[in-house]
Amino acid sequence: MSRHSHRIIVTVIGRDRVGIIANVSAVLAQAGANILDISQSVMDEFFVMIMMVDVEHAGISFGELKSKLNAKGEEMGLRIDAQHEDVFKFMYRI
Repeated sequence: MSRHSHRIIVTVIGRDRVGIIANVSAVLAQAGANILDISQSVMDEFFVMIMMVDVEHAGISFGELKSKLNAKGEEMGLRIDAQHEDVFKFMYRI
C-alpha cells in the first residue's frame, strides 16, 4: 500500500446532463469525503469525469460509499465507479 492509501479514484461516465457534478459531490460530502482533484470533459453528448477523493475522515466505509455512488449512478443513468488509488494504479500501470 502507498502512503496515500486513504485516497480513492471515482470515475463517472454517461450522457451529459445538468447536475452530474453536484449530485456526485453531494454523495461524497454527505459521507465526509474530501474531493482533492477533479477533471471532467464533455465529448459530443458524453460526459466523463475523474475525481481523486480523500476518504480518511469519511464517516462510512469504502464499501458503503461505493454502494451510494453506484445507486446515484443508477438513479441518474450514469456509470459511477470507485476504486482505491492503489488498485487504480495497478490496473492502469504501463
